Amino acid sequence: MPHEIHPSVAISRFADIEDSVRGSVLRIEENVVIDSFVKIKFVGGTGDVAIGARSYINSGTVIYSGNGITLGRGVLIASNCTLAPTNHETKFKNKMIRDQGFAPSKGGIIIEDDVWIGANTVVLDGAKIGRGAVVAAGSCVRGEIEAYSIMAGTPLRKVGMRTI
Repeated sequence: MPHEIHPSVAISRFADIEDSVRGSVLRIEENVVIDSFVKIKFVGGTGDVAIGARSYINSGTVIYSGNGITLGRGVLIASNCTLAPTNHETKFKNKMIRDQGFAPSKGGIIIEDDVWIGANTVVLDGAKIGRGAVVAAGSCVRGEIEAYSIMAGTPLRKVGMRTI
């Protein structure tokens, strides 16, 4: 299926957006910026990737389609982040991990409107980041983050709230 990209979207000529061989679709709303060396790779499942209006994805970020990713409007993703909504199966010790395929979905990744994700952050399958949240650089996100919270670290912990 062809990607659905609004004509106002700015995609660097150095970005690498692959086509899906399993029917997943990339939908990008208006005024999004995809910076240099961003990689969008359709692997690990049949989920779609949706990027809301006025979002910015900075250099070196890698997005795997996996079980699906939804980015809200005005999402800022700093450089060198990884969004990976997929998991390898690992339970069979007598079988190589690469031969076990993928584990069941934990629900993909949902990032609501007005979220800022700091550089070098990893967001995993099943993550839901609430509206207005901030995730500090170098964090690892799994599970749910409440709206307007400020989170940091690995393991992730709440360090504050956006209040005004």
